[in-house]
Amino acid sequence: MLRHAEPLLQEARRLHQQRTALAQAHGQRLPASSRLYEEFDYAAASWARPWRVVLKAEVMAAGDNPRFVVTSLAAPPPQMLYEDLSCARGNGENDIKAVTCDLPSDRTSATTFLANSLRLLLACAAYVLHHALRTHTLQHTALATAQPSTLIVTLFKVATQIKQYKDRILLHLPTSCPVKGLLQRVTALLSLVPVPVLNTS
Repeated sequence: MLRHAEPLLQEARRLHQQRTALAQAHGQRLPASSRLYEEFDYAAASWARPWRVVLKAEVMAAGDNPRFVVTSLAAPPPQMLYEDLSCARGNGENDIKAVTCDLPSDRTSATTFLANSLRLLLACAAYVLHHALRTHTLQHTALATAQPSTLIVTLFKVATQIKQYKDRILLHLPTSCPVKGLLQRVTALLSLVPVPVLNTS
């Protein structure tokens, strides 16, 4: 497949060189990468028949980054198939990994079904909270696309002195805390969320 990809990779290299030279001439930011898409039929020796292969010929400053997607789909066009279908599947796998690794949803080693169900429910609830925090409270911050493990280490595992009074709780952060401003933003936004009214009837 790399032999099939080489002509388009050469074209992508020329395109990247042109874009880089143009950006340098105008004092603009250099392009991170240049991509071209193509498709071809390919059959490995062990395959019964040829399959459609979508090629992403990407060139970055670090070098070539070709990617191939072998598919039975006749549509959509190559770029849409790679970006909208293949990459979306990869993002879905990242979400599964986040729930499994960062919020151990597969830790179902209890001896009863109900206990394991509760563990799974708590892991799912933690992910819903993480998603809401990331998409609402952390928008336009460095953590807007962070994985749960990054949020846990950055925001929750902070040495804090807690003082509780009748009407408030004060959190005293270390003077050298690098995320003090971000924590202040998060707590200020969370304090605006209305407390749900319990139905006691």
